[in-house]
Amino acid sequence: MSAGFYKGGTVLSTFKKATKSALEEVQEEMRVRQTKEVFLLFAMGSQFDHLIKQSLEKLGVFCLVADPSSVTADDVRELKPMGIILSGGPASVQTEPPPFDRKIFELEMPILGICLGFQMWADYAGFTVTASAGHREFGVHDATLDKSSKLFEGCGGFTAVLESHGDRVEPHDGLHVIAKTDNAPVAAARYHNLWGVQFHPEVTHTTHGLRMLENFCFRICCAKDCFPATNIAQHKIRQLREQIGEKRVLLALSGGSDSSTVAYLLKEALGGKSGRIRAIYIRGIDRPDDEAFVLKYFGGQDWLELKVVDATQQFLDVLAGHVTMKAKRVAMRGVYKAILEQEAEQFEASFIAQGTLYTDISESGGGYDAGARKAVIKQHHNTNLDFKLPELLPLADCVKDNGRNIGRTIGVPEELLVRHPFPGPGLVVRVEGEVTADKLAMARVVDCIWIEELRKWQLYDTVWQAGAVITQSVTTCTKGDDAASGVVVALWAVWSVNGFTATAAELPNDFLRHVARRITNEVRAVGAVVYRLSDKPPATIEWG
Repeated sequence: MSAGFYKGGTVLSTFKKATKSALEEVQEEMRVRQTKEVFLLFAMGSQFDHLIKQSLEKLGVFCLVADPSSVTADDVRELKPMGIILSGGPASVQTEPPPFDRKIFELEMPILGICLGFQMWADYAGFTVTASAGHREFGVHDATLDKSSKLFEGCGGFTAVLESHGDRVEPHDGLHVIAKTDNAPVAAARYHNLWGVQFHPEVTHTTHGLRMLENFCFRICCAKDCFPATNIAQHKIRQLREQIGEKRVLLALSGGSDSSTVAYLLKEALGGKSGRIRAIYIRGIDRPDDEAFVLKYFGGQDWLELKVVDATQQFLDVLAGHVTMKAKRVAMRGVYKAILEQEAEQFEASFIAQGTLYTDISESGGGYDAGARKAVIKQHHNTNLDFKLPELLPLADCVKDNGRNIGRTIGVPEELLVRHPFPGPGLVVRVEGEVTADKLAMARVVDCIWIEELRKWQLYDTVWQAGAVITQSVTTCTKGDDAASGVVVALWAVWSVNGFTATAAELPNDFLRHVARRITNEVRAVGAVVYRLSDKPPATIEWG
C-alpha cells in the first residue's frame, strides 16, 4: 500500500495522511463496496477498538481506522467522512493527554466520543473532566436514557451499559445530558455536533449498543449507503491461495476452534492436496483432552500430516525459577517458537500458520500502526514471535465468535468449534508461582474433574469458558482423622460472547459443592476449593 494508508503486519487498516495516493485507494475501495460514504474511527488504544469497527461492519458501514498521532483536521476535510468516532483508551486527558489534533472537534460533522473520546471533546469544549475517585465505574450498570435523543431512539428509557473508566465528565449548564447512572451523572451528553457516551456501546453487555451506533450513523450522520456483505470465509480462502501458491505450510494445531478453523481454511485454499500442510501438536502444558480431539479429527487425514511433539520436559526446564505470570508467558514462548521453526525447516515449509485472533494481538498491545499508547494486558504466546518464515494469520481480524462462524461455513466439526477457549500458554497460567511437574499434574487432574462435571450437569455449553487454578495459598484441612495442610484451588467460569468482556457465571450452588467435594476427595494435595466472582473488567478471564 502507498504512504498514508497502512495495511501490513497489523490488523486494522490505518488512515495516516490524506495523500493523493491514499485518497485514491480509499475511493477505489468505496467503488468496490458500492458506497460513496466513509466513516473515520480514531483508535485511541481501547481493548474494544476492534469491536467498534466490527459493529459498524455489521451495519454495512465503511469505516477507516485513523491514526490519532498523524491525522490532522486538514486530512479529515480532504477525506470528507460522514462522521467520526473516537474510541476509549488507557490515557487520561488530565495526566496523559493522547496525541490528537483537537481542531478536528471544530469541523462541522457529527463526532461520537466513547469513554476517553467523550472526555477528550468535553475537555476541549471547556467542560470539567475529573478523576472519579471513590466513584470509579467498572462493569455493567443501569443507565437512564433520554428517549427523545436521536442517539437512543428505540432503546427505551432504561438499559444496561458496560462502563470501564476512572475519569468522568461533570455536569454543566451548557452540556445537554442525555443519560446517567448512579455514579456517573453524565453517562452521555451532546454539545452541538459533539456526542459522547461514558460507556461502551460496542460490547454486548451494553444491551442496545448496536442500536446506538446505528442511530449515530443513520439518524445523526444521515448515512444512506450499506455496502453488500461478502463471504468472509471465501475471501480469506482466496487470499491464502494467492499467498501460498504451490508452497508448503506448517500449522500450529491445538485442537481448539481457532487453529481448527485455520486448518480447514488451508484445506480449502490448497484444494485438499496431500503433502502441503503439516500440523504440529505440542504436548506438555495442554488440557487433558486436547490431544484426543486433535487425533480424533485430524489424525489419518490425507490432506494434512499430523505430528505430535512431546515438549513437557523442555517447558519444565525453561519455566524453572519463574514465578510471575508474565515471566512464565515469556519463557514458554521460546520453546513454542523453537519447535515450530525446527519443524518448519524439516518440512521445508515456506509459511508458519497460527490461529491467532485479534483478541490475542490487542491484549498483547498491538492491533494497528498508530501513535496512541495501547495497554499490554498480557503477552500471548502466538504474537510478535519474529519467525524466520512469513506467518499466515487468517483470523487476525476476528474475535472468538466470528472466527467460529467462519469455521461453520467451511465445515469445521461443531464439537471442535464449541470447545472452550484455552490459553496458548496452557496450564502455565493456571498455576501460581513456579511450575513444577507435581503442580502441572495436579492442574491437569483438577481441570479434568471441573470440565467433566460441567458436561455431566449440562452446564459446559452454557458458559463461554471455565478453568481451575492451582494457587499458592495453603490452608489447614483434615484428611481422614488427621490434621493436614493443602493447596487452595480456585475455580472460575464466565459468560461472554467475544472474550473482550465477561461476566462471572452464576452456577448452581449444589453443583459447585459437588465439584469441590470431588476435587478435595480425589486430589489429596488439595485442601480447599473457592469460586471466583469477578467480571472482566476489572479482572481478566484467565488468572494471569
